[in-house]
Amino acid sequence: MANHPSAEKRNRQRITRTSRNRTLRSSVRTVVKQLRAEITAKNMEKATAALKIAISELDKAVSKKVLHHKAASRTIGRLASAVHKLGKADLTAPAPTAKTGAKSKTAKAAKSAAAKPAAKKS
Repeated sequence: MANHPSAEKRNRQRITRTSRNRTLRSSVRTVVKQLRAEITAKNMEKATAALKIAISELDKAVSKKVLHHKAASRTIGRLASAVHKLGKADLTAPAPTAKTGAKSKTAKAAKSAAAKPAAKKS
């Protein structure tokens, strides 16, 4: 227990800061958790919107010195990468097609082999 007025003041300040930091850290965790849920659900539109909010919350936490700037940067980079991969997966997803028989597979293989130029011998 603090015995001097200055120590008592520092204790009051510590309690105030801890409360403020806990609130901000909790909100950052919640936003990041929601974003990860959207990524898992593979919902590109909501994930993009949630990413914007998460970046804002993380930057706010850095400016208030609740999080280290490199930790926030690393988190933002990983989340942005996950959202980007989600977008690429949507674009490169194969379109559903009718079943192809064994003949068409061999015909495609033969066609691609014929299209390739012969290797040069040195």
